[in-house]
Amino acid sequence: MGFISRVATLFGLVLLAHAAYSAHEHTTLYSNARLPTSTALPHDIVIEALVSIVFVSVGLVLGAEKLKPVSWSEWAGQIEREGGARNPFRRLEERYSFWDVRAKRKEFAEWMKGGVPMEK
Repeated sequence: MGFISRVATLFGLVLLAHAAYSAHEHTTLYSNARLPTSTALPHDIVIEALVSIVFVSVGLVLGAEKLKPVSWSEWAGQIEREGGARNPFRRLEERYSFWDVRAKRKEFAEWMKGGVPMEK
């Protein structure tokens, strides 16, 4: 994370904290005064919050690592070579298949008649 991205993120967080504090003070003031006017936030607080979010976003994007090109075939080959410990699809490949109810009923009926023992 470079110096500029850290400064932009810090500045955005300070602005966001100030906007949140201003919004809290505004709502506290209007709730205690019990004025019949609208209690919507003033536009300057809303704009400050939006600008702070932009600054934080820019700082985080500038400080992120550079993206690497992704090749699906190379990634899948690497996962297969490593034995599949990091394979996100492993649970799908190792799951049980559908349970055949009719076949299980038939096995149970034969077992009840004293025929073939039931298998697991």
